[in-house]
Amino acid sequence: MLEIKNVKKTFNKNTINEKKALNGINLQLNEGDFVTVIGGNGAGKSTTLNMIAGVYPIDSGRIEIDGVNISRYPEYKRAQYIGRVFQDPMMGTAAGMEIQENMALAYRRGKGRGLAWGIRQSEKSYYQEALKKLDLGLENRMTNKVGLLSGGQRQALTLLMATLQKPKILLLDEHTAALDPKTAKKVLEITEEIVGEQNLTTMMITHNMKDAIQIGNRLIMMHEGKIIYDISGEEKNHLEVEDLLRKFEEASGEEFSNDRMILAK
Repeated sequence: MLEIKNVKKTFNKNTINEKKALNGINLQLNEGDFVTVIGGNGAGKSTTLNMIAGVYPIDSGRIEIDGVNISRYPEYKRAQYIGRVFQDPMMGTAAGMEIQENMALAYRRGKGRGLAWGIRQSEKSYYQEALKKLDLGLENRMTNKVGLLSGGQRQALTLLMATLQKPKILLLDEHTAALDPKTAKKVLEITEEIVGEQNLTTMMITHNMKDAIQIGNRLIMMHEGKIIYDISGEEKNHLEVEDLLRKFEEASGEEFSNDRMILAK
């Protein structure tokens, strides 16, 4: 479903601020893979997701989604293949629009637009049923402005919107990091339900090592723009946080230094 071949990216080339963000990334995801991505600051996690989404052009290499070479596609053209949820709950929704209007925008993405105005009753019923699955009471507040919702409610809504039209790839960039622990747990539960129900191919960056181990069927660790550890199946299920720290030290030759991730273990 996703193939990344020898992708490289350097920011601020030939300047004092030159930074090699990706050093020849190779990654293959099969349909239905749910991959958690961990690594220290500057490891290349978010850059990898941004390269897939087309936020920045790649310097060299190739990115394919479901057999289509999207390496040179602009960001808007890749949107038909990709669903994305950001770390900031405010980024995925339009605060001044109603819940149902936000959902209508997401539902109609990539579809031909007619001249009719408004949201049909059949659409409203569909959105209501979809919102019920979140178990947050939003199905009774469809005409409320999204700006009135809490961060957790907005993030859950963004997740739902990103998957209304089943994407080829779902990208989750630390989508629970800005939430309190209780809300983060709820959003993660909703994430697992939606991904499992639709068998979505998913990449989820997380700073929480326990979540990285417990969620999904595969885990990759990044360091200095490379994948240094890739584990799946039963082997992943038996991992402990201490195993991850040890693997990092073995692969990188240095101690893991991201305090936030170690504190979250």
